Amino acid sequence: MTQRLTSRTIFLLTLPPLLWAGNAIVGRLVHDMLPPVLLNFLRWSIAFCILLPLAGPVFRREAGLWPHWRRYAVLGLLGIGMYNALQYLALQSSTPINVTLVASGMPVWMMLSGWLFFGVPVSRKQVVGAVLSIAGVLLVLARGEWRHVLELRLVPGDLFMILATIAWSFYSWLLTRATEPAQIRANWASFLLAQVAFGVLWSGAFAAGEWALTSMPVQWGWPLVAALLYVSTGPAIVAFGCWGAGVREAGPSVGSFFVNLTPLFTAVLSSAFLGEAPHGYHAAAFVLIVGGIVVSARRG
Repeated sequence: MTQRLTSRTIFLLTLPPLLWAGNAIVGRLVHDMLPPVLLNFLRWSIAFCILLPLAGPVFRREAGLWPHWRRYAVLGLLGIGMYNALQYLALQSSTPINVTLVASGMPVWMMLSGWLFFGVPVSRKQVVGAVLSIAGVLLVLARGEWRHVLELRLVPGDLFMILATIAWSFYSWLLTRATEPAQIRANWASFLLAQVAFGVLWSGAFAAGEWALTSMPVQWGWPLVAALLYVSTGPAIVAFGCWGAGVREAGPSVGSFFVNLTPLFTAVLSSAFLGEAPHGYHAAAFVLIVGGIVVSARRG
């Protein structure tokens, strides 16, 4: 028996990894065009402007947002201010496939944070699912040869991504702890805009600190504008909206295994854009990752 893993839920949890894979590639392509934290601030500022006409009434007093502003401030800090800024920082010194591979530790962090801070027990099937799923992404990184795993070396970007993954695990668990009025959660745009509003404030403060400490110039041009438009719509608005809905239906533990599709999608997109043909180990990794998702979602 699956844990609310319907076709709708599968779609909601599969689309974000695909869009986030594109986000990792784009973030790497523009890493020398502007500072990473500024990229995060601009991304979410544009997303805020897009969402405001769709869900602006959420800021009215009668909407019920303000009594719960602390919750949205924390969600904005973890999911928008920290996770994305740390990911772009990671892409300064690490490759998209490495960054998404490190993020594949999400099931482990999700289980640990749920167990330690939210009182959620860990089942044996979840552990087995985590092992299968992580084995799949390791197979991608090792290019089908396990001996390459022993040659891996962490760079500063990998450490940034570990911190980002921990922040995302807490963010996902908090999504399931509903305290705000039902009308806010029922409208995906309102629920996301409430988070983005605080996230823009956090990312703006972080960008100001980055500006004070660094002097990297911004190389404006159509490539950068196109990149900003993509990361502020697909990986931001669409992916976050789908992820929030999917996690509320399936739970963070199950949802975390879908994140492991991101390295696989990253490898496929890299192959498409770089002209590299897919290999058999991509199919084997897909079987392992999906197998981990199915095992973790089943109950005894």
